[in-house]
Amino acid sequence: MLTAILALGILAGLFGMLLGYAAIRFHVESDPIVDQIDAILPQTQCGQCGYPGCRPYAEAIARGEADINQCPPGGEAGIRALADLLGRDYKPLNEEHGEHKGKRVAIIHEELCIGCTLCIQACPVDAILGAAKHMHTVIESECTGCELCVDPCPVDCIEMVPVKPDIQEWKWPSPEERRMDIAAAPEQEAAG
Repeated sequence: MLTAILALGILAGLFGMLLGYAAIRFHVESDPIVDQIDAILPQTQCGQCGYPGCRPYAEAIARGEADINQCPPGGEAGIRALADLLGRDYKPLNEEHGEHKGKRVAIIHEELCIGCTLCIQACPVDAILGAAKHMHTVIESECTGCELCVDPCPVDCIEMVPVKPDIQEWKWPSPEERRMDIAAAPEQEAAG
């Protein structure tokens, strides 16, 4: 018994040293500009930009293969931040990739859910809990609002709803936004 424990301890030490050597020897430095671009992107992993996630899109921007205006979830603020970081001119969002809808989160109408698990398979960030033939629910704090779970749902029980800003996300509207809100108010009252 003591021999087995000793042998396992020696093997564990050897494998630990081997892993430590491999980590040092084969360490790959990431490009700092890619890290900075990736930090600006919204991390929705939605693929609307034409890339499978935010990191591949950041790498493509850094290589000059993708433009800075392909991320609908990032919106105008994201494009401006990327333009400032990279010293490029601002461009409006490329509508070919979608439109900016603001931060949203998926809600599953649990009374309609049949437990097919298609939404779980589609979620790139594992924000949906459930099991086969049981209702599913969304962990709202983990949901990025990518909308990838909506189309696979065969019973249309998933709805995307806007996230109400809390005190940490709220910001004063710009004077231009305020003027547009005031100008739109009479039209909304007439339509209502």
